[in-house]
Amino acid sequence: MTPASFRPVINRVEVVMPVHDEEHHLGPSLHALGAAAEAVRRHHPAMAVGITVVLDHCTDGSPDIADRFAGSWAGSGAGPSTGVRVLHRRFRNAGASRAAGVAAALGEAGTGRLQRTWLANTDADSRVPEDWLVRQLEIADAGWDVVLGSVEPDSAGMDPELVRSWRLRHPLEEGHANVYGANLGVRASAYRQAGGFPPLRSSEDRALVEQLRRRGFAVTATDTTRVLTSGRTVARAPHGFGAYLRALGVETAAALRSS
Repeated sequence: MTPASFRPVINRVEVVMPVHDEEHHLGPSLHALGAAAEAVRRHHPAMAVGITVVLDHCTDGSPDIADRFAGSWAGSGAGPSTGVRVLHRRFRNAGASRAAGVAAALGEAGTGRLQRTWLANTDADSRVPEDWLVRQLEIADAGWDVVLGSVEPDSAGMDPELVRSWRLRHPLEEGHANVYGANLGVRASAYRQAGGFPPLRSSEDRALVEQLRRRGFAVTATDTTRVLTSGRTVARAPHGFGAYLRALGVETAAALRSS
């Protein structure tokens, strides 16, 4: 698929991050996200940037971490161009959390504003690169409606054989075939037309992208916005990234035993 011949220039970015008991990862994740927001302010001083953190049924220290992050932005002199929202919900559902975050970020925005708003999605156990949003904006302004970024699990503490197996199956390259909620960007108008994130506990990202493709929106996949995510194999969502890594680990171990 090729980019659209014309799309309105983006003038607002809204980032959504769902959180469920992520006190061990949330601080570094928000720090990295803050650095990405600062990069946008340097490259596009007139760009409005919003960050929405959705605390979904959290029972650990995640709310305190999110509140401190929001407070640091409120007191940093960031001005009206950058704002942080912290929502408290009890879904225990990744799709519902993402959808609630987007709904809060967009409010009652009309069609004209939606066409100029970019939605960037990531996870609370992931660290985005500093140029994450800047690069997505470049791609959006080139005519793309959807950006599928790549993800690499943090190898610290992972079985080296599992890391090797994952990399063999998920080459970090342009035009990759993967969809990750931890690294997904979409024009807000396209998101709305596709029906948004469905209330699925996992694979809500794939379901959204499938609808976007069905409706003919311009989708591109890139490794230039690579996100580092947790390499844990204790799953937070059924059939999610952690569950996949655990299954791949079992398969890898079985293959090594039989070799």
